[in-house]
Amino acid sequence: MKRALLLDLGNVVLEVDFRRTFRYWASHANVEVQQLYERWQADRAYEQHELGAIDFSTYVEGLGDRLGISLPMQHWLQGWNDLFVGPYVRVQDRLPALSQKIPLFAFTNTNPTHQATWSSRYPQAIRHFRNIYVSSDIGHRKPYVSAYLHVAADMGYRPEQIVFVDDNEENVAGALDAGMQARWVGSEADVVEILDELAGEAD
Repeated sequence: MKRALLLDLGNVVLEVDFRRTFRYWASHANVEVQQLYERWQADRAYEQHELGAIDFSTYVEGLGDRLGISLPMQHWLQGWNDLFVGPYVRVQDRLPALSQKIPLFAFTNTNPTHQATWSSRYPQAIRHFRNIYVSSDIGHRKPYVSAYLHVAADMGYRPEQIVFVDDNEENVAGALDAGMQARWVGSEADVVEILDELAGEAD
């Protein structure tokens, strides 16, 4: 059965760490970082931002109220983008050869600000994907089954032909419900193991 590989980006191809964002914001707002940990949540506004329904300035206006801080826009943006650590080098190194054996795609829940950042900072890490499905572009977001079906249809594969890899268990469950072959990863080593496994099967 022909297959395609669909990867999440955050903590699958690119290492991200939201603690860096909170530390940046806390230091510039002169508050304890624990305050931000306790007050932040992936609420409806966060989801709407990742669906492209509201822009960054609208999102952080409400976020500032929730977190109890006020920052100039430049600090909101700097902290927001500070979550990016960099590519997983061993993953990035495997993508060129793997792309010759199996079609590579990506599907990420993200927003235009982060998309612009990873696109400009890490072109080598994403260049081998035939398409990157960005939630704020397509108006569909993981873990909803409809999102995976939308992506599969655009890829030109049946869900059962797609191997999906994500570091979020809820997203993996959604992909399984959509009929994909979904795999959960908790580290760069887990991703490497899956990539090597697929490369070996394709030989």
